[in-house]
Amino acid sequence: MSVTCVSYTAEGWGVGEIWHDGTRLVWHELPRPLADPSIGTRARARRRTRETPSQGGVNHPPPSGSTIAAKRSRVSDRSVPKLNELLRRVGRYFEGERVDFADAEIDLDGWTPFQRDILVALRRVRYGEVVSYAELANLAGHPRAQRAAGTFCAHNRYPLVVPCHRVVSAHGLGSYGSLGLDYKRRLLALEGVTL
Repeated sequence: MSVTCVSYTAEGWGVGEIWHDGTRLVWHELPRPLADPSIGTRARARRRTRETPSQGGVNHPPPSGSTIAAKRSRVSDRSVPKLNELLRRVGRYFEGERVDFADAEIDLDGWTPFQRDILVALRRVRYGEVVSYAELANLAGHPRAQRAAGTFCAHNRYPLVVPCHRVVSAHGLGSYGSLGLDYKRRLLALEGVTL
């Protein structure tokens, strides 16, 4: 598998990264301000160890015979049209446009049936809507698995495309990992949701 890493800038948000194999999204880092020292930390670590991104932030060696092609430059429209379309959509999203990522193809290798159920249910939560962790578990066909649904969200490697920012706790925003609640609140506000 040859994976391309492309950085993008979202005005007012910072710099993010999209990892793509030409047809599927493999990893996505939401934009952070340039002053944030953790930007690209995972990307640099993967390039150093020549590993591919995988579920839950755990790196596994790439399949035998694969190459990692980490690129920081713009990719031409002829070389990776799906990547360029995804980059355009992400840009429009951060400009405040209502964007749907439901058709964006993502790497599903290594996911358990439960994780796939949660992923499918979460991708059905539309722009401007929110669900609780318990509602997400129910939508996925796993009632009473709200903690496991929360764990899935905490390890989501496809923010926006698998919109874990749209999952809230029964009593407030819930959490949003290293980006924090202010970031989650900003994403929801961008979609017209206030909590």
